[in-house]
Amino acid sequence: QVQLVESGGGLVQPGGSLRLSCAASGLRFSIYTMAWFRQVPGAVREFLVTKSYRAGRTRYSDSVRGRFTISRDNGKNTVYLEMNSLKPEDTGVYYCAASGRDRAIDSYEFDYWGQGTQVTVSS
Repeated sequence: QVQLVESGGGLVQPGGSLRLSCAASGLRFSIYTMAWFRQVPGAVREFLVTKSYRAGRTRYSDSVRGRFTISRDNGKNTVYLEMNSLKPEDTGVYYCAASGRDRAIDSYEFDYWGQGTQVTVSS
C-alpha cells in the first residue's frame, strides 16, 4: 500500500532552519504532484507549497515564499522541505501529500497523506 513518511521535525529557535523529508513508497512517485501542508490545533490544514511532476512547476503560499524551498528526488522517491528564517507562527504539524493531479493545490485534491511531523519554533 501507499505510504508517505515524514521526518526531520523538531524544536528550533526563531531564525533557525530545518529540513523535512518525506519518503514515499507503494506509488509511482515520478508521476505524482507532491506538496507540503501545515496544521495547528483548531485550524484547517494550510497549503504551503506544491511541486508538480510535470516540469517541476512549483507554487508557494505567501506565508512561506522566499523562506521555504521544496525539492524532490525521483530516484529516492523523496520530497524535501528546506525551511529557513523560521518564525514562531511556523509552529505546527507538517504533512506531505501526493496527488495524481498535476495542478493540485487544495487538500481535497490529494490522494495520500503522511502521518505528520511536529515543528516547534520557540526560544
